[in-house]
Amino acid sequence: MALASSQLDIPYVLRADSGGVATLTLNRGERFNPLSEEMMAALQHEIDAIAADNSVRVVVLAAHGKAFCAGHDLKQMRASPSAEYYKKLFAQCSQLMLAIQQMPQPVIARVQGIATAAGCQLVSMCDLAVAASDARFAVSGVNYGLFCSTPSVGLARNMPRKQAMEMLLTGEFIDAQTARERGLVNRVVAQEVLDAEVAKLVVSILAKPAVAIAMGKQMFYRQVEMGISAAYQLAGETMACNMMDEAALEGVQAFIEKRKPNWQS
Repeated sequence: MALASSQLDIPYVLRADSGGVATLTLNRGERFNPLSEEMMAALQHEIDAIAADNSVRVVVLAAHGKAFCAGHDLKQMRASPSAEYYKKLFAQCSQLMLAIQQMPQPVIARVQGIATAAGCQLVSMCDLAVAASDARFAVSGVNYGLFCSTPSVGLARNMPRKQAMEMLLTGEFIDAQTARERGLVNRVVAQEVLDAEVAKLVVSILAKPAVAIAMGKQMFYRQVEMGISAAYQLAGETMACNMMDEAALEGVQAFIEKRKPNWQS
């Protein structure tokens, strides 16, 4: 069924900027915000723009409606049953997930509802995640004959292997508290204070120098894929470069002089 023109005019992703924070909101709440081709393209566009925008220090990824994100658009996928199409679709998704991790700004997932399959993957690829206490998480593709292979990449890098495999093999939901205990989210709070809890993280990050945050984020994800010797070499080189930056020099001097640092960025 063709969409009405009024539906086509509605942005898939909304962006709002304030005080160095860019909030991206998935805007198909009535459909549980599926990662359709159009949704992924819109989100990729915003992520790419923000990555090149030095005025943005932190990104909050939010969603409208009852669900954070219900994963891929299965109706759209079923309409084009060819290996070539599916490879292209999952390559598009992987590119988006990597872009979130590779952008210099920290990304905080604000999870107000369910996050399933690629939606759970989206949470796992954000740097931090705050969930409402009634949020739930699942990689449920196996229930429909489709093992959540691409979501497993992020999931296995957030939680212990056996707990990740349990979710992948059973497709069962876990609640927000369990997600926190397993490492998928950082904090769990009541729905009515979700924004306030996200704001606490934002304020803490904004108080730090942008260059240190960007350097640290890049180094962190590179080193976790390395052997320990290579990881220490990269970490040492990164710290040496960081130490030569004016922000670090000022921070150390402030510590020595027992005063608050006067950072310029």
